[in-house]
Amino acid sequence: MNQMQDKIVTLDEFIIKSEKENPNSSGSFTRLLRDIGIAAKIVNREVNRAGLVNILGVAGSTNTTGDEVQKLDIFANNKFIETLSYSGEVCGIASEENQEIIEVKPVGKKKAQYVVVMDPLDGSSNIDVNVSVGTIFGIFKRKSSPDGPVQMEDFLRKGTEMVAAGYVLYGTSTLLVYSTGKGVNGFTLDPSIGEFCLSHRDIKMPAAGNYYSVNQGYYLKFDLEMRRYIDHCSDLNYRLRYIGSMVSDIHRIMFQGGIFLYPNTRKYPKGKLRLLYECFPMAYIIEQAGGTALTCKLERIMDLEIFTLHQTSSIAMGSKDMVRDMKEFVERYGAVIQ
Repeated sequence: MNQMQDKIVTLDEFIIKSEKENPNSSGSFTRLLRDIGIAAKIVNREVNRAGLVNILGVAGSTNTTGDEVQKLDIFANNKFIETLSYSGEVCGIASEENQEIIEVKPVGKKKAQYVVVMDPLDGSSNIDVNVSVGTIFGIFKRKSSPDGPVQMEDFLRKGTEMVAAGYVLYGTSTLLVYSTGKGVNGFTLDPSIGEFCLSHRDIKMPAAGNYYSVNQGYYLKFDLEMRRYIDHCSDLNYRLRYIGSMVSDIHRIMFQGGIFLYPNTRKYPKGKLRLLYECFPMAYIIEQAGGTALTCKLERIMDLEIFTLHQTSSIAMGSKDMVRDMKEFVERYGAVIQ
């Protein structure tokens, strides 16, 4: 019995086992998830040796929301696109780093059934100071005909239509956390064997916690209701933790409970985080772990309509009791819009 409990379960084994337990699963979806794991290993290798090669620092361009593009961003973006294009399971990719969708050419006679959306290196400005970063991804089943090229309609869909989502945290250890709609599982990369191994089975977020994560430097630029809620967190002696990498900040509250806030400001009245690449996938994971994900206007993230690839949103996500408290503050102090 103990031998069975101690058995190492790799990501590949877990995916294949899950596929066998679901009669509706396809081998192509299994291969797609494995491709994401392979790309994550390659990016992890470069993140860990970034200080030894010339891939640190700003590349001299900006992405669609005005953030400076880092050299490692470009590397991660290229590697994920390259790896996801090999097996022929993906017909299109949308990345935070690209203005338009990327059409993936068919491999042989395969008719790809999936599209991937991603933030290839979230928090990449942290690399220069050796702070953890991550990758965020989401998967949709294509809507357009498999006999033709990928279409914009395959991407501009509500988060509720995602079939899987996850993130990779490149930190003191490297973790891949993902869900296919039946709970959340985490896999830690074992560098000695080069495999992601099941380390966190069926992750459940605590209903409350002692952490709140927000860039408090923008406090005066937040709406009144959000300032009052942040004051409330401070009054209760909640611990402020803000890393500047959404993956890192969310990962903490996944295990220790808390709330992550990225409110709208005067400069970004609709919020700054990308709905398709960041908000949808992380909301998917949060909800699967038992948490709640809303906009700061109290709309469920997963139900939002999306009209452009780089549409942005405010966000408040985390432990359900803490998000409920935040909702009460917004309802109490929020201005009524006529």
